[in-house]
Amino acid sequence: MPRTIRIVIALISLMAFVPLQAQPKDTNAIDTIKQLEQEMGNAMMAGDIEKLNQIYADDFATIGSSGKVITKETLLKDFKSFHDKLEWFENGPMDVQVFGNVAVACASVKERRDRDGKDTSGEFVWMDLLERREGKWVVVRSEGARMK
Repeated sequence: MPRTIRIVIALISLMAFVPLQAQPKDTNAIDTIKQLEQEMGNAMMAGDIEKLNQIYADDFATIGSSGKVITKETLLKDFKSFHDKLEWFENGPMDVQVFGNVAVACASVKERRDRDGKDTSGEFVWMDLLERREGKWVVVRSEGARMK
């Protein structure tokens, strides 16, 4: 099993150990984060670099399937140059857990995508770590894996 899939499965599994009663449901934050995740996909499809710049924290980082660290700068450059082009997407049911100023969102997504002229479409699972900074939710870390 690829390392990325193992990491995502482990992170999702850890969510089962978080006591739901310990944190009252912040439905406003949950709805805001779900909307932000949808807006992220819409901005990727539209190539809206300004919107993506607002959604991702300046210190955003993730690890790509190649094992290379991807920063906000790299991600924005890839979308700006159409190196990475999201053509269509549909998120599955989304689970959002809020812990004060930190939140975790995870779901599956079906997407049609092109990277470097190669079709990379498929169905994936993803998890984003978000933080509320200056009253606004931003994505600080993200991980995803292709479903088999």
